[in-house]
Amino acid sequence: MKPLMNWIDLTKRGDARGSLVAIEGHGAIPFEIRRVYYIFDTLQGVSRGYHAHRNLQQLMVCVAGSCRVSLDDGRQRADAVLDDPCRGLLIEGLVWREMHDFSEHCVLLVLASEPYDERDYIRDHDAFLRLAVGNRCG
Repeated sequence: MKPLMNWIDLTKRGDARGSLVAIEGHGAIPFEIRRVYYIFDTLQGVSRGYHAHRNLQQLMVCVAGSCRVSLDDGRQRADAVLDDPCRGLLIEGLVWREMHDFSEHCVLLVLASEPYDERDYIRDHDAFLRLAVGNRCG
């Protein structure tokens, strides 16, 4: 069984002036970056996500503040706290994702393998579970 949580450590460079992390597709992450977006100004108590993707790969990095990400592949569910700008959460395959507990001033950067395509989204959890169960082998 493929692990639900896949972390990628990002190389931090810096000196007395400060720090920098550079991310290149097919370098630190296993896909070409085709879209970049970030989530910010999320109000206290508001959650985001609540969907899965059929094909999209994503790397989530909390570049400021923190948030909790819940992942579900239809067999197992796991939570991860993103609070380190030098560590990214890689999400591949058919995985339901939810983002919760955004801290004040949180900025969640997401690198994606494809441009936005609404047809790739599964926004109904029951439909996701039916699809995830159908994709199981053995």
